[in-house]
Amino acid sequence: MGFAVGGTYAVVRRARIRAALTLAFLVVSHWVLDFVTHRPDLPLTLNGTERLGLGLWFSIPATLAVELVVFGAGLALYLRTTVAGDRIGSIGLWSLVAFLLIVYFASSFGPPPPSAAAVAWSAQAMWLLVGWGYWVDNHRTPRWHEQVRRC
Repeated sequence: MGFAVGGTYAVVRRARIRAALTLAFLVVSHWVLDFVTHRPDLPLTLNGTERLGLGLWFSIPATLAVELVVFGAGLALYLRTTVAGDRIGSIGLWSLVAFLLIVYFASSFGPPPPSAAAVAWSAQAMWLLVGWGYWVDNHRTPRWHEQVRRC
């Protein structure tokens, strides 16, 4: 599946092989992360009956620790490879990070949703986070680009 996504991206976007391979790796790595977190419900093949999963979700403290480490690592990587172009790129990023952490802890320790409709509406509202992230990212530049400008 990862190679199909990467190959499609390369053809449609006329992207370099490195970008396509990165995208393919990200798709495959998602399955690996799901393998660690899910209960044994992930199929190894399309038609196979064997289901895999290590069940990290059975331990709330371990789940919180692993997810926060992954979030922190992703944030550190993003901060290391980009630089804010203006206040939106800086304050907007940190407000998004704060909002994500608040929502994460509220969903982890708060009461369950009152209805299926509330779950559906909150799931649809998550698309606003994509726009927020896109807006912030448009106000940041790759660090290598900043270094080239200084020369």
